[in-house]
Amino acid sequence: MAKKDSKDDSKVFIGRKKTINYVMAAMVVLNDSPVRLLARGRSISLAVDVAEIVMNKFVKGATYGEILIDTESITNTDGTNNNVSSIDIEIIPPKK
Repeated sequence: MAKKDSKDDSKVFIGRKKTINYVMAAMVVLNDSPVRLLARGRSISLAVDVAEIVMNKFVKGATYGEILIDTESITNTDGTNNNVSSIDIEIIPPKK
């Protein structure tokens, strides 16, 4: 079995589930270390919503770390390429 990278544990991939699911996943990670919210395409707005909810409602004093915006090229099943925007938002927990 492959050894699990600890950096993967700090990432929350945003998709099509309800916002509160991602907020709770981010809260679990924030108890131990900074969390990274990763999203592509239409999920970018949901990732921003999750970040704002975590910072304003649940973890007062948390700060934003790196915010990376990128464009990824994805190859479709028919061989054509599409460009998809992506975002990576880092949230750093408050110092204890």
